[in-house]
Amino acid sequence: MVFGLDDEKKEDWKEFLIPEAKEVLLNLIDSAKRHRGAYSHADDVKVAQLWSALIEMKNELDHMKREMGKLEEPWRSVVALGDIEKKRTVEKLVEELIKPTDEETKDATKKLVDSLMRF
Repeated sequence: MVFGLDDEKKEDWKEFLIPEAKEVLLNLIDSAKRHRGAYSHADDVKVAQLWSALIEMKNELDHMKREMGKLEEPWRSVVALGDIEKKRTVEKLVEELIKPTDEETKDATKKLVDSLMRF
């Protein structure tokens, strides 16, 4: 028996899926068809089809991981630049409010900024 080809049953369980799930399932079945040559020779074709679908899902997951990996370094750079700008803004605001004049006040201001940057 092959996915979606059971003509003996009057009602196909897939008809009871929500439309989004039905579309996902149909796409997965289509992608698993690439392995028809392999699963058609299995003792239990249904189980082999499921494994074929899992292979396709794993391939898609690996592809997504590779693509996300390409974004990781640029994203870290954006975050680092954002942190630098955030610290500059906090320093400016704190210095405008406190207006440090001596070394002790400047040190306290720096500690305050460092503390605020942890949030």
